[in-house]
Amino acid sequence: MEIKYQTKEESNKTQQEAFFKLSKSERFCKLLQLMDNLKDFQPKDKKDTSDNFVIEIKRKIKE
Repeated sequence: MEIKYQTKEESNKTQQEAFFKLSKSERFCKLLQLMDNLKDFQPKDKKDTSDNFVIEIKRKIKE
């Protein structure tokens, strides 16, 4: 593990450069992973989501 001391701007720039080095399909997969991870965070107030469009991602289990 490596610890770096950076400003927020430097850190954001480093993350952005690493993201843009990915291929378009890898970037899209990262977006889907982020969306999948966000579903684990509970909103402060529950809203009726019955009319919302939901994308369900099923993960393959590697053997």
